[in-house]
Amino acid sequence: MVHHDVCPLCSSEKISLQLRCPDHFKSKELFGLYKCADCGFKFTQDYPEEIEIGKYYESDDYISHDDSAKGFSNKVYRLVRKMMLGKKKRLVEKITGIRKGKILDIGSGTGYFAGTMKKAGWQVKGIEINKKARDFSISQFGIDAISPDKISAVESDSFDCITLWHVLEHFHDPFKYFSDINRLLKPDGLCLVALPNCSSYDSNHFGQYWAAFDVPRHLWHFNPHSFSLFAEKTGFSLKKIRTLPLDVFYISILSEKYRSSKVPFITGLIKALPFAFLSLFNKKKCSSVIYLLRKSSN
Repeated sequence: MVHHDVCPLCSSEKISLQLRCPDHFKSKELFGLYKCADCGFKFTQDYPEEIEIGKYYESDDYISHDDSAKGFSNKVYRLVRKMMLGKKKRLVEKITGIRKGKILDIGSGTGYFAGTMKKAGWQVKGIEINKKARDFSISQFGIDAISPDKISAVESDSFDCITLWHVLEHFHDPFKYFSDINRLLKPDGLCLVALPNCSSYDSNHFGQYWAAFDVPRHLWHFNPHSFSLFAEKTGFSLKKIRTLPLDVFYISILSEKYRSSKVPFITGLIKALPFAFLSLFNKKKCSSVIYLLRKSSN
């Protein structure tokens, strides 16, 4: 197990247990969520080593690795994904100011976003740790997808845009990944990072049942403040935040399922509506946030 004696973000010794969360998805084991009193960063404590954590992903229901995943929640996920693919493509085009360029999708999964960008004329490369998902993206979309251990062979200053859609929270060493991202991104390139927001309205409401805590697969639990600190430490500046407004509905439905609601779809939708409305006026309280980063000039 990996244990942190100090805050992984600011190295403060003022860390303490905030919440115990079950692994609702797979093992039902309890994991502690710790918080730093100095910087406010939250992280999972005593989680499996990288070579051991694979078993917590081994399920036919883990849809980012297995597109054949069954179940009502995964049907909702696929519907939301379909609706969001075009939105993500338009966002990349808008923030980069180009219609065709070179893009790297880290944590490319089964390749739906990468495939959408390739179809739009972009030169696309994917990085995906799961071989089954990687092979699916290659056969289904013709993606140039590689395993993470080959990232060092990718040419520096190659990409106009690098995207991480809900993957950074899984990395055992996020600082190393961002060192690679800094090297691979063109000087004027942009990095987009989508993450659950542990300070969101729905997180505060659901507590240990909040589906986006997803322990022990999610190791780091960012909010806009702590991610801004992380970006600064890794040589980036945070330029803007955007929201993923539909995520709150999927997460609330799943959270209601974890609470053993008799009708999680209906209850989740009802709960999500006020969260979605309130976050229109406060992006920093939205369930999922997209961070737009550039390399720091200094």
